[in-house]
Amino acid sequence: MSEHMSKGADRVVLAIDIGGSHVKILSSAGGEEKKADSGKAMSGADMVAAVKTMAKGMTYDVIAMGYPGPVVHDRPLHDPANLGEGWVGVDYASAFGCPVRIVNDALMQAIGSYQGGRMLFLGLGTGLGAAMIVENVAQPMEIAHLPYRKGKSYEHYVAEAYRKSKGNKKWRKRVFEIVERLTAALEPDYVVIGGGNVEQLDELPPKCRRGDNTRAFDGGFRLWKDENLIV
Repeated sequence: MSEHMSKGADRVVLAIDIGGSHVKILSSAGGEEKKADSGKAMSGADMVAAVKTMAKGMTYDVIAMGYPGPVVHDRPLHDPANLGEGWVGVDYASAFGCPVRIVNDALMQAIGSYQGGRMLFLGLGTGLGAAMIVENVAQPMEIAHLPYRKGKSYEHYVAEAYRKSKGNKKWRKRVFEIVERLTAALEPDYVVIGGGNVEQLDELPPKCRRGDNTRAFDGGFRLWKDENLIV
């Protein structure tokens, strides 16, 4: 981590959670969560403008951003599946006028959900987000598009489109199967299931805890404030 990105408990963090329907912000100094509509046409520049409008009058030292796609070294690798074009190559630090840390959105929620040991995080929403944290070392995981069965991916069987077309009963069965398989492969101490569709699960698979989308903000704060976290 470069010197200007060193962690400190005192700085005020503005956390940004970017989703397919909304962009949400919250300050580590407190206050209310704010949100703006996103959608299929939103570009990186549009997001910056929306955040600046929402954050008018707020003071913050640094920004943590949860991005719906792969990120390497604080840079998005390609445009989000559910938003517009023009996210890659934007200098977000210059655009906001302060240091910015960017991680995959599932990883940001995972960091906010982490309670030590070996944790697997699975985010059930429009698609499937995944991350793992082992003894404070955080790692995003692009397992959603790996083949699962009949030539279809893990994401295909737990995505919102599958739930709508096949119904909750079959969707829940697939969620349980996939959690069981990933737990056997990755050997976590516990699994946190987050994302909007965790609400569709009446029961959770073994070793699972229920996540909460607001944990994404906690994860954003911890990106800048948790001295033990390695990302």
